[in-house]
Amino acid sequence: MGEEVKLIGSIQSLFSFRIEWALKLKGVEYEYIKEDVRNKSPLIFKYNPVHKKVPVLVHGGKPLPESLVILEYIDETWKDCPLLPEDPYERAMARFWAKYCDEKIWQAYMAEGEEKEKAMGPALESLAFLEKEIKGKKFFGGEKIGFLDLAVGWIPHWLNVLEEVGSMKLLDAEKFPSLHEWAENFIQIPPVKECIPPREELVSYFHSALIYLRSLSANKP
Repeated sequence: MGEEVKLIGSIQSLFSFRIEWALKLKGVEYEYIKEDVRNKSPLIFKYNPVHKKVPVLVHGGKPLPESLVILEYIDETWKDCPLLPEDPYERAMARFWAKYCDEKIWQAYMAEGEEKEKAMGPALESLAFLEKEIKGKKFFGGEKIGFLDLAVGWIPHWLNVLEEVGSMKLLDAEKFPSLHEWAENFIQIPPVKECIPPREELVSYFHSALIYLRSLSANKP
């Protein structure tokens, strides 16, 4: 696979980092193109005209958006260090829970008042599933990092930021001890640790983002 690989990402996008981790674990050389999600460049409109979001993987001049889709593409294109399980059922469940956790935890972060209480239920449910899945394991993928590890790999660093900004508490060490232990270990893995952005930058960004997103919601007819 000698074709040029580029990753258009952002420090402001927690979904960009899962792609970086996957490329590093696979030993794929790539060019990282930094995008400011608050002041988007023409490049992002060119390569992702539908959603206009990062991350975008460009492989051999062909762009691919959506982080979970990109993860699967990387796994199918570069065969070393497989990410998805071999068993079809386990593969399907890894995909399902990756998407579910993204959606439900994000909704809890955005919600306010009574809606936040409602949104907290599914978010905690997703963490309860992860707690059950990781119990007795080093990684969700077993002894090696897998698809679900990368998909929920933002939890150790970013969830704490979302909890602070969104005025909520989800990852309780007493309630989810195995998940908490996994989070502490995952963030220390060299390919993961070297990509972690400064916490204060994330707090500032997500605070501004939350105000903006809630204003959009309030102005909906």
